[in-house]
Amino acid sequence: MTSTPYPTGTQAATRKYSMLRRRLSLIAAGVAGVTLTATASFAAPAVFKDLTDPKPGTTVSNLPAGQDNPMIASGVAIGANTPIYKTSGLGPAALNTAAPAGSEQRYVDTEVFPGGVLTPGVTITEAQGINVLRRIGENLAQAGLDYDDVITMRVFLQNPAGAEKADFDGWNRAYRQYFANTSLSDGSPIKVPLGSAASAEPFVKTTARPSRFALEIENLPVNGWLVEVEVDAAYPASGGR
Repeated sequence: MTSTPYPTGTQAATRKYSMLRRRLSLIAAGVAGVTLTATASFAAPAVFKDLTDPKPGTTVSNLPAGQDNPMIASGVAIGANTPIYKTSGLGPAALNTAAPAGSEQRYVDTEVFPGGVLTPGVTITEAQGINVLRRIGENLAQAGLDYDDVITMRVFLQNPAGAEKADFDGWNRAYRQYFANTSLSDGSPIKVPLGSAASAEPFVKTTARPSRFALEIENLPVNGWLVEVEVDAAYPASGGR
């Protein structure tokens, strides 16, 4: 039986496809060769090896080099079979019942700021951030975890009324009260400012430096909220921290 020839256009396309596959194969082979050569000559530092192959049930933070008290990790490597707990997004609790419902002041933590009165230099975002992070700690405790187990954090900030942008500085001061407030060299606590007051002992001493993003959004889901946070935490490996 005589086969029906491809139309001229199809023949050309088929030839081009075959040539492309051959070129890709050659490129892939070349890249593989380069990669093997580079791998064979590269002596990875211990921390890099830990990051690329963390032991099961452990997490390893990739921390910026040369800093004794970095704020966040560049990333976190998670060993296989590591149980993870993920919170929902949490905002501040309406603790300041003297303030109008739905107002920003309603979400000031009155245990830290009696009567809802902010101390000098403390911003409303900072006050709400403190409130949120206390709620995060309560949520973690319900799952048998604490701040030191947090490995990843996602932060959503809304502009305070009348402000042109979110208050990232106020948020970061609140964050340091609960996270990343110890020296990497000796584990000692590092003092943290509350508003414009002199730096003092943090509310909660932790070594945790989670990977994190913080971004400004137009509207949070509850009227008056300026901060919403969700975290991932890893259960400690058997035998304790």
